[in-house]
Amino acid sequence: MKLAEIFEKVVGPEANVRLTAYDGSKAGPASADIAIDIRSPIAVAYLAQAPGELGLARAYVSGHIDVHGDMYSLLSRMWSITLDDIPASEKIAAVRALGLKPLLMRVPPPPQEVRRSMLARMGSRHAKERDAQAIHHHYDVSNTFYEWVLGPSMAYTCATFPREDATLEEAQFTKFDLVARKLGLKPGMRLLDVGCGWGGMVMHAAREYGVKALGVTLSRQQAEWAQKAIAEAGLEELAEVRHMDYRDVTESGFDAVSSIGLTEHIGKDQLPNYFRFLYGKLVHGGRLLNHCITRPTGTEKTFNGGGFINRYVFPDGELESVGYLIRQMEDIGFEIQHEENLREHYARTLRHWCDNLDAHWDEAVAEVGRGTARVWRLYMAGCIVGFERNKVQLHQVLGVKLGSQGNSGMPLRPALDWP
Repeated sequence: MKLAEIFEKVVGPEANVRLTAYDGSKAGPASADIAIDIRSPIAVAYLAQAPGELGLARAYVSGHIDVHGDMYSLLSRMWSITLDDIPASEKIAAVRALGLKPLLMRVPPPPQEVRRSMLARMGSRHAKERDAQAIHHHYDVSNTFYEWVLGPSMAYTCATFPREDATLEEAQFTKFDLVARKLGLKPGMRLLDVGCGWGGMVMHAAREYGVKALGVTLSRQQAEWAQKAIAEAGLEELAEVRHMDYRDVTESGFDAVSSIGLTEHIGKDQLPNYFRFLYGKLVHGGRLLNHCITRPTGTEKTFNGGGFINRYVFPDGELESVGYLIRQMEDIGFEIQHEENLREHYARTLRHWCDNLDAHWDEAVAEVGRGTARVWRLYMAGCIVGFERNKVQLHQVLGVKLGSQGNSGMPLRPALDWP
């Protein structure tokens, strides 16, 4: 049995995907808009070592599998296909046809993959040193690379699209303004933005609302970029970004806290301490806006140590359901005032990022290497499908630290002011 025959049995005749393999076999219509090229037995070895998404990712990132055409379309068409669809007898026949050599070949993972042994040496999951290394792996790729992918806003979080034809920059401005409105920002207030990225929320709060804003990030490259952007915008009197762990912020008495894309890195066991810390930073009547990726229900695994995203993109990342997060906030003392799901906005955001990467593909490969560029191409396209198919969601939850008499300080119908 040739590789093309195995492929045909897995994907079926309806996928409209063409395959060529190093053994000379071919499958799929010649007119297909997407083609897969299995270039060497090492691709099969990766699949033998890690059947499923991790093995396929290793083969693609390392260049032993090539994809020609739109990655999103390929992943969307093959979303529900697994090796379990092949009867056991045909799996045995496939193994015999391939021979033992590619199945027994031991090949190391591509260098872009985070080694669990390296993380383990830095302590338990979400210890400070280990968190810093995880953030460094993902966010310190290259500021230039991120400028190409994210665009001028340098906002690496879900945008909010006010119209079908809104640009990415309009949608990122709308997102930051939505957060500001929910937090009730006014001139003279103090904002703490934890996990602030390249300082987008910090600068928006300072520029648009006259707020004194402090952002903190574990990425040195982000902090350096943000401080330069703050200086160029003439916002030094109001805005500041520090390279530090949010747990090391000593100031308190903030009127508002924004956490946009940090909770995914906190970990389930640390969530009570996380929300307790943020609660302690607020004045009475102060608000927390927590914006993060979540699972659609509380039944899925929150941590997938062997998955592609954990190994290549977000080491130690954990996703909870929004219900679990709200319960943790309530148990600490927050009153929940508003919650909304922006899942479909994130799919749209990712489409823009994928288009940006494609537009700068040759430059991106020159800047970060083909393997890293492939990680990003695969990761972002897969995430589009995940958000579209409701595998993951994006929620904003607004909580208030009540006053001593139970007063929230919220207007009676605040949502009327929020787009």
